[in-house]
Amino acid sequence: MHVGLGPIGAAVAQQIATRKGFQIVAAVDIDPGKAGRDVGEVIELGRKLRVTVGADIGKAIRTSRPDVAVLCTSSSLKAVLPQFLEVLKGRVPIVTTTEEASYPAKKNRSVARRIDEAARKAKVAVLGTGVNPGFTMDALPIALSAVCERVDRVEVWRVQDARIRRLPFQQKIGAGLTTEQFQKQVTEGGIGHVGLTESIAMIADALGWTLDRITDHFAPKVASVTTASEYLAVDPGYVCGIVQDGVGYRKGQPAIRLHMEAYLGAPDSYDSVEIEGSPNVTMKIPGGIQGDLATASMVVNAIPHVLAASPGLHTMRDIALPSFFAGR
Repeated sequence: MHVGLGPIGAAVAQQIATRKGFQIVAAVDIDPGKAGRDVGEVIELGRKLRVTVGADIGKAIRTSRPDVAVLCTSSSLKAVLPQFLEVLKGRVPIVTTTEEASYPAKKNRSVARRIDEAARKAKVAVLGTGVNPGFTMDALPIALSAVCERVDRVEVWRVQDARIRRLPFQQKIGAGLTTEQFQKQVTEGGIGHVGLTESIAMIADALGWTLDRITDHFAPKVASVTTASEYLAVDPGYVCGIVQDGVGYRKGQPAIRLHMEAYLGAPDSYDSVEIEGSPNVTMKIPGGIQGDLATASMVVNAIPHVLAASPGLHTMRDIALPSFFAGR
């Protein structure tokens, strides 16, 4: 069952509809423009799936009896809590792209506890995952640290040309705004990638480190030439994206740094991990990992592991390592 058929939810549904071993049995979305329509039509699959998009999670569960729910609606754990609880009331396991569910920070601990308790009561598992958070800036560096006898510092860079990303992502990084509008939206919480503080906490806990503090800094990337995507154009002097740095401090020194640049026209997209220790470990993925496709793939590939997991709220740090799942 799909809960949320926005760009990412639709991308997941497209994979589910075409991968062997999966079947869409229900879908729910709050958008009245999607309700009552066939899922295949809504996700632009090119064919009908004979499953109608509804608006009521409980009713969808009762009529379709799904094995698992994919929840792609919001970054905020608190905002999505009612949806989690409604799905868990039906005793259905969940894979979600809710960024704050990837490794709940202190401000979300009480919400995460309610989800964990509801999942245990329902005897099903819940997993927050995606490409970032969920892989490139947390699970991947954690896995690479397994060959080290000592780790002193971790630095991860993710640089993306945002022209190939979906419109909501381009809006989330402030493309098209003035610098004043950008700063205002940062203050109001409407700009910036959600997940760096969660990823830093996950890495620190995996390494057994206690951090003094975690910071998350946002700065606008200003266009020097006109640049455009399929959705919008940005003139010189306007914001074309974001430069974001999350830093975890240990014993007064920066021990974990996650650096992200996402802007229209970035000339060199890549993902890299640098671990300073014994031995030093350096890895770079030229071209980078495409965020939207990879997020959908991670969700689909994690489903078999969530079905097999113990009850409760899980993270990519404690669940079995996902891999591509060809179906059965």
